[in-house]
Amino acid sequence: MRLLLQIGLVAVGSALGGLARWGVGAWAARLLGTAFPWGTLFINVSGSLFVGWFSTVVSERLISGSGWLRPDDLRLMIAVGFTGSYTTFSTFEYEAHGLLRDGDGLLGMTYLFGSVFLGLLAVRLGMVLAQAR
Repeated sequence: MRLLLQIGLVAVGSALGGLARWGVGAWAARLLGTAFPWGTLFINVSGSLFVGWFSTVVSERLISGSGWLRPDDLRLMIAVGFTGSYTTFSTFEYEAHGLLRDGDGLLGMTYLFGSVFLGLLAVRLGMVLAQAR
């Protein structure tokens, strides 16, 4: 029974993360155009910020209770399901390849290094925000 609950939690989180990814990507494309993968960059950075914040809150602030939804279950639903579906690393790699393949080395490298650096910075910022009292 426990395994079925965990499968359901990951599935619900994944469905919501996928919908959020689609919505944010469409919004960014309408707002900023599609010449540069702004949507994927924003999704990866905001997902990194969120997972840093969320993981810190779950591990440092939530007390393990006896309710039906334990901190580990919440982590499964949100960090694994939602954030795993929301962030777009494989899309990021594909888009970076496309920029480099099309001969736009500067834009491709900016996208690669910007995503990695800003994503790491966002994880750290999420952790700091979660620890702020």
